[in-house]
Amino acid sequence: MSAVLTAPAVSVRGVRRTFGEREVLRGLELDLQPGEFVALLGRSGSGKSTLLRALAGLDPAVEGEITVPVARSVVFQDPRLLPWASILDNVVLGLDGRRSATAAAGRAALDEVGLAGHEGDWPKTLSGGEAQRAALARALVRSPKLLLLDEPFGALDALTRIRMHALVQQLHARHQPAVLLVTHDVDEAVLLADRVIVLTDGRFSLDLPVDVPGPRLRSDPQILALRSRLLAELGVDEAAEGAHQTVPPPPTPSQEPQP
Repeated sequence: MSAVLTAPAVSVRGVRRTFGEREVLRGLELDLQPGEFVALLGRSGSGKSTLLRALAGLDPAVEGEITVPVARSVVFQDPRLLPWASILDNVVLGLDGRRSATAAAGRAALDEVGLAGHEGDWPKTLSGGEAQRAALARALVRSPKLLLLDEPFGALDALTRIRMHALVQQLHARHQPAVLLVTHDVDEAVLLADRVIVLTDGRFSLDLPVDVPGPRLRSDPQILALRSRLLAELGVDEAAEGAHQTVPPPPTPSQEPQP
C-alpha cells in the first residue's frame, strides 16, 4: 500500500531578493508541511523578515516561485492596533460578511486568547501582552492555513513571554496552521518549534528537527544540546556569553558612590 503524499503548505523555490547591489535572499528552497511549526533564526540583517514579508505577499519585488495558502495571517512585533477602534473592531477589520456574523467570530477569537469581556476596550487601555493577544485574535479569526509570526514576543517582559508561548502552543494544537516564527531567541525556537532553520547571509545554513516531546523544559539535556548547536551556528560563544552575563560582586564600602 503506497503512502499518501501531502502537498506542502508552503513551497519556496529559488527565491531571491536584492536591495540595490546587496543580495539579501540567495536562491532559497523551503517547504513547510500543513500544521508544521518552523522557527527561523538568524543574525540581524540575515534576511529573516524579508523572507516572511515575501511569504505574506508584502514584497512584490521578490524573485522566484512562492506557493502559499490564500488564507494566511501575520502577527508583527508591534500589535498594530488602530487606536481609534475598539478591540473587537480591530479584530474583525476587513472581514467579509454580515456585521453580526463577523462580530460573533471576533468575540469567539477574543475568548480563545483570553480577552473575553474586552471587546469594547480601546487599545491604549491594554497591556503589552493583552495587545499581542488581540493581534493573535485578529490573525486567528481569519482561519489561516499559514500563520506568520515576526518576532511577536520580542517587546514583552519575560513572564508575559512565557505565557504567550503557552498560548501559541495551545492555539497551534487547536487550529493546526503551518507556522513560521521569525525570532532571535534560540530558547523560544527550541521550546516551540517542530523544526528550526538558521538563515545566514541569505542562505539556509542549518535545518534542524526538534524531536523532543512536550512539555519541553529548558533543563532537558536534548533541549540544551539543540540550543548549543544553534548558538554555535549563529556564531555565539556560550562561555564568553555566560561570562559577560555574570553578575558582578557588590561594591566594597570604599567603592560605594558618595552622596
